[in-house]
Amino acid sequence: MIRIQLDEVTLSRTRLAISPAAEVIAALELLHRGGGRAPWPYTGWAEQAAAVLASVPQTAPLRLYPQLYGVGRARRTPDLFEPFVPQPDPGLDAELAVLRATPGDVVEYQFTRHYPEGVPDFLLPYREDRERAFGRLANAFEVFWREAMAPYWPLMRTVLEEEILLRARSLAGNGAEAVLAGLGGPALWEPPVLSLPKAKESRLTATGQRLLLVPLVFAHGRMGCSTDQPDLLRVTYQARGAAVLAGGAAADPVPGDRLVALLGQRRAAVLRALVVPATTSALARLLGLAPSTVSQQLSGLRAAGVVHRRRAGRRVYYGLEPAGEELLGLFGVRDQAVGASRAAGPAGPAEPEGLPGGAAGAVPGLG
Repeated sequence: MIRIQLDEVTLSRTRLAISPAAEVIAALELLHRGGGRAPWPYTGWAEQAAAVLASVPQTAPLRLYPQLYGVGRARRTPDLFEPFVPQPDPGLDAELAVLRATPGDVVEYQFTRHYPEGVPDFLLPYREDRERAFGRLANAFEVFWREAMAPYWPLMRTVLEEEILLRARSLAGNGAEAVLAGLGGPALWEPPVLSLPKAKESRLTATGQRLLLVPLVFAHGRMGCSTDQPDLLRVTYQARGAAVLAGGAAADPVPGDRLVALLGQRRAAVLRALVVPATTSALARLLGLAPSTVSQQLSGLRAAGVVHRRRAGRRVYYGLEPAGEELLGLFGVRDQAVGASRAAGPAGPAEPEGLPGGAAGAVPGLG
């Protein structure tokens, strides 16, 4: 467990950001943990991605990440292999430009800090032939992104933008502590300490820093923490809505599902999906249904008093009324439609209506 004590200044500087490079790294870790396989909803993607890694030689430098973060490694690792751009939505090109231009003094500082006993052999090229090694790594990112990630990125981006809008709404209305308390998953917020699961027990204090929260579709319930930058603490966490990777191919209905018997398969799927507030278009992508079908099901659920409709800026979100939560509790919440997004944790504390702005760049907490 790593326990991070956050002072008031750091909490007041909490922001959110999207990071394509962090998604790639999380995806590589997921593949490594499963030996080239992954659970639903990552299964189809994992088959394609593993084939890319096995058949495209240019991706070979990416083997660095399983070596750094592999199963059983309890030590902290250098952050310099996780490129960071201080913008809310920098794009992969900007992140890889930072990776290619990694300064020699940063390499020396982080290697000395993390490997006082000596740098492992697989990292020596990044010290001895720095520009070439980082250039090859960035090129490998580009190839893997093009072959394995880009086809999924439009859906992933929609999920991430909605995740950030919801968190930014909570940040603006209730403050950073409400956001941290609502992260769910393995995170534990006991003010002023944020605890994240790690193999080795450690503590650190963030004083006068910036706290950057980065949601990831590929986190698979895991959380990460980057601490090498003196003015920044970056925490990655599971974004809700990872089921979009399955293209709506949710698990088969469970025989004897009483909620399906009561409501019908589609209406039951929509109700279960609303354990996390969502828009009509997001639900349609998540469940593999036509938007008109989702709207029809939502209308019926609203008429029954189990779902509410609330506007946040330019978007309209649907969520569960207390009666809807009771209905799910009565019949058991077996979220076949969004199993992965439920694994990411609860939607967090109640949030006030109304979200200033509308475009991602204008949302409080982004930037």
